[in-house]
Amino acid sequence: MEYKLEQRLMKAALFQYDPVWEDLQRNMQKIQRMADKIGTQVDMMILPELTLTGFTMRSKSFAEDLDGPSMEFFRKLAREQKSNLFAGLIERGKPACHNCLVHIDPEGSLAAIYRKIHPFSYSGENRFYTGGKNPVISRIGNINIGLTVCYDLRFPELYRIYGKARTDLIINIANWPDSRIAHWQTLLKARAIENQCYVIGVNRVGKDKKNAYNGCSAVIHPSGNEILQTGNREDVFIAEIDFDEVEDIRRNYPFLEDMVLI
Repeated sequence: MEYKLEQRLMKAALFQYDPVWEDLQRNMQKIQRMADKIGTQVDMMILPELTLTGFTMRSKSFAEDLDGPSMEFFRKLAREQKSNLFAGLIERGKPACHNCLVHIDPEGSLAAIYRKIHPFSYSGENRFYTGGKNPVISRIGNINIGLTVCYDLRFPELYRIYGKARTDLIINIANWPDSRIAHWQTLLKARAIENQCYVIGVNRVGKDKKNAYNGCSAVIHPSGNEILQTGNREDVFIAEIDFDEVEDIRRNYPFLEDMVLI
């Protein structure tokens, strides 16, 4: 898909589903079926953290190079749907593995890779994954997109870096349990309000070995209002996003100009 420089209206498809535990092939099949249901062209498809495995700590067993089966599937899906794809995978590291968010463009090329900066030490993720070092801003046409994963949402300093860079959208892909879902909902709104940009959070539903999940994926307007809130069901949810509203909010309420500590 080609983007004209002036294109500021986009459609996002949020894939909220219950991944089959550590089963790449069955999850690929599930995602493919969900993608086939999209009746209209979308500009971006966004899937939860560790898309094809669930929140596994067997990182070395499922780690891949960037030409592995997960990336091959994501590239194929992006090309078929002619859409940007944001998804999670385990990147084989040297020596440690990374919990990653990848952006694949509509031609199937890797546009960006973000390595989760904050492994979730409360669950022991830091024992099996090494944290990344750098924020990552990707692009779709003239839209700047900050990339984050799950637990990153609790660290506003990362999001302030994206706010200072005047990103239009920040994406967070997650496996966020239902026991703390109120935190998820509150923090998504806070990150949008404080940085005056859209925030999209895509979470999973169902259960894994330790937790239950109730989705509540969302698209948050720069004002903090919910454009979309999915509740607790497996489906593809589509939202239309007008990025001119980011410029309007920042022009009418130039709060970011007063930021001095970041």
